[in-house]
Amino acid sequence: MCDIWKDNRNLKQLTEADIKDLLLSLKTLGTRQVVMSGGEALLNPNFFALCSILKEQGIKVTLLSTGLSIEKHTLNLLKLVDDLIVSIDGDEVLHDMIRNIPQAFNRLKSGVEHIKSIRPGYRITGRTVIHRMNFRNWLSIIKEAKTMGLDQISFLPADVSSHAFNRQTAWSEPKQHEILLTESDLPDLQAVIDELLTNYKADFKNGFIAESPLKIQAIHDYYAAFYEHNPFPYKKCNAPWVSTVIEADGSVRPCFFLDTMGNIRDKPLTDILNSPEAINFRKSLDMDNNPTCVKCVCSLNLPPRMDPAAV
Repeated sequence: MCDIWKDNRNLKQLTEADIKDLLLSLKTLGTRQVVMSGGEALLNPNFFALCSILKEQGIKVTLLSTGLSIEKHTLNLLKLVDDLIVSIDGDEVLHDMIRNIPQAFNRLKSGVEHIKSIRPGYRITGRTVIHRMNFRNWLSIIKEAKTMGLDQISFLPADVSSHAFNRQTAWSEPKQHEILLTESDLPDLQAVIDELLTNYKADFKNGFIAESPLKIQAIHDYYAAFYEHNPFPYKKCNAPWVSTVIEADGSVRPCFFLDTMGNIRDKPLTDILNSPEAINFRKSLDMDNNPTCVKCVCSLNLPPRMDPAAV
């Protein structure tokens, strides 16, 4: 689902100097949380140094990880990372096949169990991209997430149409259809969702499944929209106004999917985000008609920060 790994040979990585230069902007912007992602952020030899710099400033750190090396890094994770989100693609056989890494599932599971054995209350959640290769395994994914001790599991459809995640060009149709469900798959997907919504009501109620039933149904509707069965599902999102993405080469985006607007190695983040071009972009962005937003698989909708004095 992600082509970031294809650029590993160029070794684009944020450095300690990058993060130190960012700190003034992050403090000026009132940054409360930084999400470290990849590829695999733990492959960056400076990763924990970067986390330490952020933690010293009271900024919370979340890590998105494949989970392959979290057991090895347990002590540093517990010390410097506030919570962990791991990718889970299926049961053991399917997860290893999709990842194309032997023992990937067992390494993930062992890592989660090891961290939980040391600090049971440490929050580890799972994230699954539902697509052509694993939608029939959906219920098994929930079972495995519970067995390994995850606190929550979240689901979203696969982005098959944007330039995000290091795609130099959007996927061609043959590549799309390795991931995109076929039209004939849609009834089977709906049947899986119907079973999920019927038999896992307790997991929606207690929050183990992060999404609401309506958002789970929207995964079917997203894939159905490619065949004009319905419009792409509406997403309430304010990501370009409350967050930003800084890529490994320093490029700045309003979110993972929208075009770059500058580079932190050329000018401070505050200058980039408050440039006339960036301000005009946010003022004019019409998510209901922007083609990238319409097909987006993800959404972030943070409420306004309340003044404690006003509560």
